[in-house]
Amino acid sequence: MIRFVSHEHIDFEKWDDCIERSINGIFYAYSWYLDMTAPGWDALVENDYDTVIPLPNRKRLGIRFVFQPFFVQQLGIFSNTSLTPVVTARFLKAIPAHFWFVDLNLNTYNPLDPAPGIRAREGMTHHLDLIELYPQIAKRYSSNTRRNIRKAEKQGVFVTPHGRPEELIQAFRDNRGKGLKTYREKDYQVLKHLMYVGLHKGMATLMSAYTAENNFCGGILFFRSHKKSVFLFSGATPASRENGAMFLLVDEYIKQNAGQDLVLDFEGSLDPDLARFYKGFGSKECVFLQIEKNRMPTLFRKGVSLFRRLRWG
Repeated sequence: MIRFVSHEHIDFEKWDDCIERSINGIFYAYSWYLDMTAPGWDALVENDYDTVIPLPNRKRLGIRFVFQPFFVQQLGIFSNTSLTPVVTARFLKAIPAHFWFVDLNLNTYNPLDPAPGIRAREGMTHHLDLIELYPQIAKRYSSNTRRNIRKAEKQGVFVTPHGRPEELIQAFRDNRGKGLKTYREKDYQVLKHLMYVGLHKGMATLMSAYTAENNFCGGILFFRSHKKSVFLFSGATPASRENGAMFLLVDEYIKQNAGQDLVLDFEGSLDPDLARFYKGFGSKECVFLQIEKNRMPTLFRKGVSLFRRLRWG
């Protein structure tokens, strides 16, 4: 039986054990990660935590809704048994009616047939299997990727696995982040906290690149669990566009982890330039579903776009 469990009644030990044992487990769904990215999250639980789905939620303008948190690409249903479209539909149908609006990413193991009241659209990520040895993987790099790696090496760019979270975040804020209105100060604080906790737990790796003059020019945060390593966040200075540092960073991570039963998940992007960057390493597109359930009265439905902007506040 599927039941709704409010945050204060969740058995976090059983929850984390379920995520750990799930065939599709991922670090996004651990209780400590959700506590930081979606404080107060609730859940649907089947039987004795055999199958679960987290429900990150907030209340805005008097409306309670389920949302996809920042720094969490995929959530959805987790179980130690195979998941079918019927199981996915049962869980989505069981989301309580007091959540008027649901906008949530499922994971790549959550199939779903068309269902009334549920709008599903495809999200995209990029996967690279690292089971082969490095020379075999590198053979499938694009010519542009190989050229940029050589450029970085020629200019003396070097990579270290001991970067500082503040350095990476500041590089993002000073450059790409300037043109985005997505993140606010508290979101950057959450990200920094995630980095330090992940590093402490041994689940995160922060790769940083420096110029020959020892100036920081780029960094990537990887989070690893369940035989998957996720490219979670990156930051770069203008110098990285000239010296190929970001290409060298990914190549170095692949080189260090090749030959393992591990998938590198680039997290995908709707940005064609980023998608091209990921594909340049030989990654393949992988689809997950983004679902929406709108139970709002007709009067509110026309304001969904405004509502989406307010939800992050």
